[in-house]
Amino acid sequence: MFRTKETLVTAFALFSLFFGAGNLILPPQLGFKSGELWWLVSLGFALSAVLIPILGILGHAKLQGTMYDFASKISPTFSLVYCFTIYGVSISLPSPRTASVTHEMGIAPLLHNSSLSTSIVYFVLVFIFVMNRSKILDIIGKYLTPAIILILLLILGITLFSFPLEFGANTFEHPVTRGILEGYQTFDAIGAIVVGGVIITSINLFDSEATYESKKVLITRAGWLAGLGLIMIYAGLIFTGAVMQEQFDPSISRTSLITGISKITLGSNANILLGVLVSLACFTTAVGIVAGTADFVKSRLPNSNKAYLITALISSFMGVLMGQFNVDYIIAIALPVLMFIYPITIVLILLNVVPQKYSSPKIFRIVVFTTFLFSIPDFLGSVGLSNRIESITEYIPLSNLSMGWVLPALIVFIVANFEKNT
Repeated sequence: MFRTKETLVTAFALFSLFFGAGNLILPPQLGFKSGELWWLVSLGFALSAVLIPILGILGHAKLQGTMYDFASKISPTFSLVYCFTIYGVSISLPSPRTASVTHEMGIAPLLHNSSLSTSIVYFVLVFIFVMNRSKILDIIGKYLTPAIILILLLILGITLFSFPLEFGANTFEHPVTRGILEGYQTFDAIGAIVVGGVIITSINLFDSEATYESKKVLITRAGWLAGLGLIMIYAGLIFTGAVMQEQFDPSISRTSLITGISKITLGSNANILLGVLVSLACFTTAVGIVAGTADFVKSRLPNSNKAYLITALISSFMGVLMGQFNVDYIIAIALPVLMFIYPITIVLILLNVVPQKYSSPKIFRIVVFTTFLFSIPDFLGSVGLSNRIESITEYIPLSNLSMGWVLPALIVFIVANFEKNT
């Protein structure tokens, strides 16, 4: 059985893997725009950005395999397509977003250069690190996250004790739903099924004789501890944004808001330090995504080093191509993609968490297919075609909240299990 120390180390590793630059820039604006209802968007954000990802980790504790195993009950082909889709999305959106955040928070305030030049230099360095894996990344990761957390706690503490706790008006029609959909943008549900396999591998390397049950207990406890830490940080950032509502222009961007908040609370010098730390956090995230994608492609092509090289090159090129755009633009174009990917990912996580007697291959197939089918109207709505499908969506519960897949998937799951057991 693993000791408390191993549980805490694993929990901290999970927290570090989940908490990246995107997790830093999203919550403050939620609070900024929700005002007095900041606690409602916190609830929604916690559901999609904390609870579902932690359940994904619990799914890994149960499976103790790789991302491929999450969808393998449907079919090997579907699982393979799903994995390639996830990695394709990862190198096209969250990985380039790290370069954009780095430019807006860490580079532009100091050098005033173009976003394209930042993106080129950034992903050239990413490619070099991916091709020459270094312990430097482990060292940076070991000390980086604690430093960022310390600065965030200072910001939260100063806000709590130095500013009047007055909140403005809420601007969201459905605060909880907005929090849920913004939580999609963290990509953490996707991250959970990717990094969970990394955690399993690390535990096996640490103790090759550990039993299935001991690993399950370790990952489960560490997962809930990491989730608790994430909820506290997210709620604090949302609260801070709400308190600061009168300090900034309503149209301020996400990165400008967190930069402005840190400047008000910590001063300009500390603000520069935060920008540097966030830039390093972004860099390690990008290296992890590109290396993980290259590793996966290599594993599917008899350990081909050429496949690893080509995948790393393509991933880095995609990073340069997309990373030159601003953060808000990347977040906007990611939403339609997430309307498809996230519901399926959430359903796969939940099906892998429930007891096996309720999640046969047949149930996997029918629930995932139903989720996909009812995600289509949400996708069309996210690209501005909601007017053309009103005659359909008016009959789908929660469709007006971009969550029309939820009840159909739940009903199909219940009915399929009822029929199976009668």
